[in-house]
Amino acid sequence: MANLIRFSREVRQETAKVTWPSRRETLQATLMVFVMVTLVAIFFLAADTILSFVMKSVLGLGR
Repeated sequence: MANLIRFSREVRQETAKVTWPSRRETLQATLMVFVMVTLVAIFFLAADTILSFVMKSVLGLGR
């Protein structure tokens, strides 16, 4: 039981040392994640479409 109390106390001390991001920083990071995910999704959509077209042309599928 003493270990649990000591552990809880140490967790609180370490949490107090953390520099938490501001609301603005959190929103900026979130926006950047959404932008990057969108760009990567568009890239893979284009790559898939081009490769699909090339494969259908080479193999003569879809006629």
